[in-house]
Amino acid sequence: MGGGKRTTASRLINCPFEIWGKRRVDGIWWVVLKNISHNHVSSSDRSGHPSCRRFSKEEIEQIKEMTIAGIPPRQILTSLRQSNQNLQAIARTLYDAKAKIRNESLLGRTPIQALFEDIGQGGFIYDFKHNKSGHLTHLFFAHPLSVALTDSYSYVFLMDCTYKTNRYKMPLLDIVGVTSFNTSFYSCFAFLEREEEEDYVWALERFGKILGVDGHPLVIVSDRDLALMNAIQVVFPRTTHLLCVWHIEKNVLSKCMSQFEEKEEWDMFLSTWTYLIKSLDESTFDTAWKLLEIQYKEKVFILNYLRNTWLPFKEKFVYAWTEKYMHFGNHVTSRAEGAHAMLKKYLQVSTGDFREVKGKICLAIENQFQEIKARLCSEKVRIPHKFHIPLFKELVTHVSIHALREIFKQYELATSATQVATCRGHFSNTMGLPCAHKIRVKKDGTLELDDIHQQWRIDIRSFTNIDGALDSEGVQIDCLLKEFHEKYQQMPLVQKEDARIQIAQLVDVPFPFIHEPNVHPHKGHPMGSQKRKDDSSTRRDPSAFEIVERNKKCGVCKGVGHNSRTCQYKVTALSSS
Repeated sequence: MGGGKRTTASRLINCPFEIWGKRRVDGIWWVVLKNISHNHVSSSDRSGHPSCRRFSKEEIEQIKEMTIAGIPPRQILTSLRQSNQNLQAIARTLYDAKAKIRNESLLGRTPIQALFEDIGQGGFIYDFKHNKSGHLTHLFFAHPLSVALTDSYSYVFLMDCTYKTNRYKMPLLDIVGVTSFNTSFYSCFAFLEREEEEDYVWALERFGKILGVDGHPLVIVSDRDLALMNAIQVVFPRTTHLLCVWHIEKNVLSKCMSQFEEKEEWDMFLSTWTYLIKSLDESTFDTAWKLLEIQYKEKVFILNYLRNTWLPFKEKFVYAWTEKYMHFGNHVTSRAEGAHAMLKKYLQVSTGDFREVKGKICLAIENQFQEIKARLCSEKVRIPHKFHIPLFKELVTHVSIHALREIFKQYELATSATQVATCRGHFSNTMGLPCAHKIRVKKDGTLELDDIHQQWRIDIRSFTNIDGALDSEGVQIDCLLKEFHEKYQQMPLVQKEDARIQIAQLVDVPFPFIHEPNVHPHKGHPMGSQKRKDDSSTRRDPSAFEIVERNKKCGVCKGVGHNSRTCQYKVTALSSS
């Protein structure tokens, strides 16, 4: 291949073989052999002919079902071969079949029109924006199951954007909540044109509508995205906003590690910085900062960076301030990072349109919801043996096992001979659970349900009727759509436009005459990173701190690409001695 041109080929080789056939009125075929000679040898393997690689109708139905279930193409092909040993199809055959199925499911509509019909008749909460030329620029949506979970667990949320999820290269804002079991759930999603304050304000205002008129989270955790931080302050002024401690540490690493020549010096600095973050009161923080200024007074760049970039937001990440708020132990956005990773396992590629991405997101949400519902029902009838103590008499089967474990740790402190530190109220303030000091007072009695924050209560929650009510009308519409689809395939081309209008009336959703979004460039690559050649990958580009860690010097030989533990120079020296 050269010059970016596609290599083409043909199976036409001017073979003289010719046979004519005509069907008579009585139904009998009349066949005449015009020329029976060939200019080529006979094929030794019929798999070389596309007509022999076609799927049967039954196999097409299996492909549809497995595609909807999110099974990767290679596994679909393997499954089909297990049931049909003579299957001649190859990967290209499967991709073509999937493309045909996808086009047929559109019923003559554009992907954007089909998307709005899907979310309109599926009970989603959604909104969108488009520019003057009619191209979609913003799309917010929340699955009905996610809305139910958000309504039940409306206290703490984590927000972060992820990339490489769609063919338009638009960032996806993922808002993640926390359950009674300390697990995560997808609350809502928003595709944004840009990552500026007005874009975030638009998305957060739609998220606020899910929470209700007076609803606002207790705590929101994010990284240091100034546009998102400003938007949170605008939309949720009463909400406490915390910054991810992990992201802060990695940003400090990427900016400051190069200022240290020895690994031991860097480790010492990082330990000092961590101690400062974990200061439990303001006076301890002030002392730790003064010590850091004195100890690293020659590192002017580092001190200026910390002073100008992070200290103005110290109330959002230093424990002296953050441990006053009910964040349920969420200091970092790793929960959101994990949600991104799980979502991309469903997406598989980053070349899907919004309808395809929405379908994969729905699979993730529905599986996630089923796990939460099953766990809720299970913990209502399951009691770990170590919790059979008088203190927990009123709590078991009413409070999640995760919360009981956290209380049990405090119970062990309260009943141990070890002197318990002076109560600062941090554990109760942040977790909504009784601390060791309160348990010591009650160790001869029992804890009450009023001592437990509603976040951890399982007796006040039930999701058994939500998925069944999503609704019967939706099931009826799905049946009608399936019946209509079968008729649509038999229609002449001239009738399909009228049929498209009928399908819109069937689902009772108006067609927004909106074009697909323009393709946006990805967020800039960090210095030193290499742009991926595989444009379909969902894997993110390396972060700045990963590039620094990858290029850091070995403490033994000062080489790059390894550390002192794996240094070959060190290994050779030890073996020779």
